[in-house]
Amino acid sequence: MKKAIQVGLLGVGTVGGGVVQVLEKNKADIAKKVGCPITIKRILVHHLATAPAGLKNYALTEKIEDILQDKDIDIVVELIGREHPAKEYMLAALEQGKSVVTANKDVLAKYGKELFAAAEAHQADFLFEGAVGGGIPIIRPLKSCLAANKITSILGIVNGTTNYMLTRMTQEGMSYQQALAEAQAKGYAESDPTADVGGLDAARKIAILASIAFNTRISIDDVYVEGIDSIEQNDIEYARDLGYVIKLLGVARNDAKHGVSACVYPVMLPQDHPLAAINGVYNAIFVTGDAVGEAMFVGLGAGRLPTASAVCGDIIDIARNIQHHATGRISCTCFEEKRLAQPENIISPCYIRLHVEDKPGVLATIATVFGTHSVSLKNVLQKENVEQGLAELVVITYGVSEKSLHKALKTLATLPNVKKICSVLRVVDKNFD
Repeated sequence: MKKAIQVGLLGVGTVGGGVVQVLEKNKADIAKKVGCPITIKRILVHHLATAPAGLKNYALTEKIEDILQDKDIDIVVELIGREHPAKEYMLAALEQGKSVVTANKDVLAKYGKELFAAAEAHQADFLFEGAVGGGIPIIRPLKSCLAANKITSILGIVNGTTNYMLTRMTQEGMSYQQALAEAQAKGYAESDPTADVGGLDAARKIAILASIAFNTRISIDDVYVEGIDSIEQNDIEYARDLGYVIKLLGVARNDAKHGVSACVYPVMLPQDHPLAAINGVYNAIFVTGDAVGEAMFVGLGAGRLPTASAVCGDIIDIARNIQHHATGRISCTCFEEKRLAQPENIISPCYIRLHVEDKPGVLATIATVFGTHSVSLKNVLQKENVEQGLAELVVITYGVSEKSLHKALKTLATLPNVKKICSVLRVVDKNFD
């Protein structure tokens, strides 16, 4: 048994500073839970001269070698962000036999296979609870608590920025641009919000969750992605009238017949669905398994202390493993090679809003296009004219394959009497099944 577990911390920004705060504040309780103290031996900073003043009691360094080559450091915690040099630092630490904790979803989604292989080869732990869902426990439950299940689907609100924006658009009647400006003013959205509003941040997270849940590797390139930038107040209002709420979801499905799929797009959820009530910057992951049934995990999806909570939980878990000589106990769970579902086998009902010429025969032409591409219509609603000579159509389909949907939309876009395809939303509703 070690007298202390030593940590090397890479980065002391928002989350890194939170980790220092949590480990210091709760050090006595943590020591009792582990069986010995956990101490931060050294912290990697970008420049010593600009390091935060509150770190005067810690040993700081600008050289990664001071941490990697220190044999007393048991755990390396990577919180510098971005892909490089974070990936190289973590790989080098694992190759030195040090266990690694990270919250870096970018590296995991792209280089997870290489890092897991290094951890397994050197009997080290590689944990990343903070990479998805901030402070929400979800990685460990999927790997441990739900390990006896065959997980069939995951629906996740995994981006707080877009959930905040859609909440404001729904509850306050804001436009997309107004909601984005407010999110930026409050610090929920970056000055360049593309990764959030475009769905890429959520795509990285659903790739990680699907890989763990379905025991097969899904990369970011395997995820179909759409963002929320086409959502307008009309869509919010029509959804409400139809009994739905619009959310940006990561949707992953494990179909025994057709394969696995992972997508990110705006979805219309029934107002009584558990995820429909998740508002503001909160995240939630809704999991369906063959034994557990349905389970939902909810909490703050980002932030200094919620993410630090997850990171510190990983540190404590590894410290316990080190004390009992059990590192490497749970290795990579991607032990299968499941095929990806093809677009013709990814099926969902859809909501489509169009601007069309307001004259006889247009609706029949549009219906013919949908019929030609095997799209069955449940409802077609004509709304008030948007301007002289133009009508707004709202089309609700029964389940349609992604392949047929995109073919139909491509054909509609070529019709002279279809002036604009305004928005396309998938519908998650058991009543359509």
